[in-house]
Amino acid sequence: MNYLIVPGLNNSGPKHWQSFWAKSLPGAVRVEQRDWDNPQKGEWVETLDKTVRQLKGDTILVSHSLGSVTTVFWLLQAQERHELPANIKGAFLVAPADTDVVESISNFAPMPLGRLPVPACIVGSENDPYMTYARAEFFAKSWGAKLFNAGALGHINSDCDLHEWEQGRAFLAEFEKGV
Repeated sequence: MNYLIVPGLNNSGPKHWQSFWAKSLPGAVRVEQRDWDNPQKGEWVETLDKTVRQLKGDTILVSHSLGSVTTVFWLLQAQERHELPANIKGAFLVAPADTDVVESISNFAPMPLGRLPVPACIVGSENDPYMTYARAEFFAKSWGAKLFNAGALGHINSDCDLHEWEQGRAFLAEFEKGV
């Protein structure tokens, strides 16, 4: 299995678990957005689409925060257009940012709704300032996604100093069993 790392707003710096995983997961590739600090929904979704179409082999999208929302928008658009590549096997969505309530990313609102065309899971935190756990439960149901509770890890980002984030790797391994 290959992995496409899809960071969120401001990219994932060197202390972010996604940066560790980009180095340690076999076949990992990372999306490179043109502007990490001023995200535009259409541009981010298009960049994700271009990156996905260059992938070879079965792939799971490993997304964080606004990258998770971008992934969901892309999946639903690809499904609607009947253009979902067969090699995309799943979406591992960590701490999606709720664009309906986070003002700095409201240009991605409204949050996408609809059942996703591939197996998906959300890893939510009980004290995420960018999405309540209740909203994570709501989106998991809407997207047809499994929900993993990471406990109280804030936004599950660099501030948490998670390094390889072994708990997340265990969630990914469990998720992959159903892909």
